[in-house]
Amino acid sequence: MGHREDLLEGAKRCLLEKGYARTTARDIVAASGTNLASIGYHYGSKEALLNLAFLRVTEEWGDLLTEPVEGSAADGGPRAPLDQFRDSWQRVIASYPETRSVWQLQMEVVSRLEKDPELRKALLGPQNAGRAGLAENMLGIDPEKDPERSRVAGLFSQALLIGVMVQWMMDEESAPSAQDLADGLKVVLEGRADQECSAPDPREGRPRRIRPGPAGRS
Repeated sequence: MGHREDLLEGAKRCLLEKGYARTTARDIVAASGTNLASIGYHYGSKEALLNLAFLRVTEEWGDLLTEPVEGSAADGGPRAPLDQFRDSWQRVIASYPETRSVWQLQMEVVSRLEKDPELRKALLGPQNAGRAGLAENMLGIDPEKDPERSRVAGLFSQALLIGVMVQWMMDEESAPSAQDLADGLKVVLEGRADQECSAPDPREGRPRRIRPGPAGRS
C-alpha cells in the first residue's frame, strides 16, 4: 500500500484503540509507518483523515452484520418480516463481543456532533445511505422499489440500533436479545385488545373510535 492507504488503515486502528478525541497525528504516523507531512498531503488535515477512517470502520461493521449467523433463516429464501427482523438483530447482538470498540466509537462520535460541524457534515450523506441499508437488511425493504417505506423504516431501525447499543454497553445482563426485540415489536403492533384508538372520520374530519381487530388488521 502507498502512504494514503497506510494512513487510512493506521487511523482506523487508532480510532478503535484510542477513540476519536484521544487520537493524535503522531499516533496515526506511528501506526501507519508514515510521516506527519503525509497526512496534510493526502488528506488535508488529521480531522479529515479521522472522519474518513470512521466512515470506513462503520462500513466494515455494517458488512459484518450482513453475514448470516448460525441458526438463522438467511439462506432459506424469502422470510416473514418478523423473522427477518429477529435474524438481523441476532447478527447485530452476536457481533457485540467482537465489535464492542466500534460501538464505543460510534457513541463517542455522536457525542461530538453538536460541537464539530465538519464531522456532522461528513456524516450526513453516509447516514442516509446507512438508514437505507438498515431498512433493507433488517426489514427487507428495497430502497429503489419503495423509497418512502425505506426512509421511514430506516429512521426506525437507526433509532432502535442506537438504543440497543446503549443498553448493551450499560448492562449486558439486562440488555435485550433479538427475540426480546421481535416480541416487543409484536406487542407494539398488536396493541391492547381492550383499548380503543382514535382515527379521523373522513366524512366529518372528527376523530372516530376504532376498536383494534386481530393483529395485522385495523
